[in-house]
Amino acid sequence: MAAIEKIEAGFYRVPLPVPLSDSTHGTMTSFELMTVRVRDADGAEGIGYTYTTGHNGGAVARLLAHDIPEIVGREDADRIERLWQKVWWGLHYGGRGGPSVLAQSAFDMALWDLNARRANLPLWRLLGGHDPAVPCYAGGIDLHLSVDDLIKEHDANLAKGFRAIKMKAGRTRMSEDVERIKGLRGYLGDGFPLMADANMAWTADEAIRRARAFEPYGLVWLEEPIIPDDVAGHARVVAHGGVPIATGENLRSLYEFKALIAAGGVSFPEPDVTNCGGITVFMKVAHLAEAYNLPVTSHGAHDVSVHLLAACPNRSFLEIHGFGLDRYIAEPLPLRDGNAIAPDRPGHGINFDWAGLGKHAAS
Repeated sequence: MAAIEKIEAGFYRVPLPVPLSDSTHGTMTSFELMTVRVRDADGAEGIGYTYTTGHNGGAVARLLAHDIPEIVGREDADRIERLWQKVWWGLHYGGRGGPSVLAQSAFDMALWDLNARRANLPLWRLLGGHDPAVPCYAGGIDLHLSVDDLIKEHDANLAKGFRAIKMKAGRTRMSEDVERIKGLRGYLGDGFPLMADANMAWTADEAIRRARAFEPYGLVWLEEPIIPDDVAGHARVVAHGGVPIATGENLRSLYEFKALIAAGGVSFPEPDVTNCGGITVFMKVAHLAEAYNLPVTSHGAHDVSVHLLAACPNRSFLEIHGFGLDRYIAEPLPLRDGNAIAPDRPGHGINFDWAGLGKHAAS
């Protein structure tokens, strides 16, 4: 048991290799990456991170650099549940979401990484261990692409070894969404796992209308059809849309997931470890989903999320995100036969290229 000795925050604005677009966030040319390194008195270090699509990163970085170190002091780094509660309530009055929970998620991730490294175990084993080979899909951010360009993009993903694909939906006209889904389904063939992501584009009534139009194309799920706040609307879409629903990347607490799951508003709960409260909360959501006999999936941060799903017997697909962090880490996540393989390195195994990231340091 070693006390926390130092917490070091980083803030970077990282350009994307190519611009990405969806129905809500528009065109993105860069993303904000906030990192945290937690060192204990023995010199062991754990790394955590979170990200935004372009704004609020400065607030997250300040919380990591100033507020969280002030709250936790020199507590024992292995008392993760105690530290989680201390940070949650320390930031609660001005938080309960937004930058506060993103910062807490990164800090919690660093603590789990630190403890796994101290135990000389890969994170997925420390969390219980189930199966390191996790089915994965390529998450395209491609709403702007024509059918032909969509096929070209995902043809490249097939060549990389992906055996499941997610595309964007949410065009202004439903006929355009149907045309794109039909075109990609025709190219991939029946039975190939295909998902569509609307990024909260619609009302519940419109989501039901579109889900029914997409039903003939055998989607594994329709993701985020409506805003996360509309629990009753989600339940209506699940009940009447005819397509399974994945959602959760914009839910910020265990309690929000509990309300949605209990209402019957989700088929595939989808926490994001970088914004739901960290590994501590992600695993609680996964176990809650298991209690409701639901499969759990993930959003973003695939190099960490692979460990979490590898520890879950009710895991479904891991999202491989398109933000391009692979350029800044030493050993990108390997794929084999359509599966992402959780590494056996101690901790989550991510070692950033700090010098390369430093070229994109933000103030």
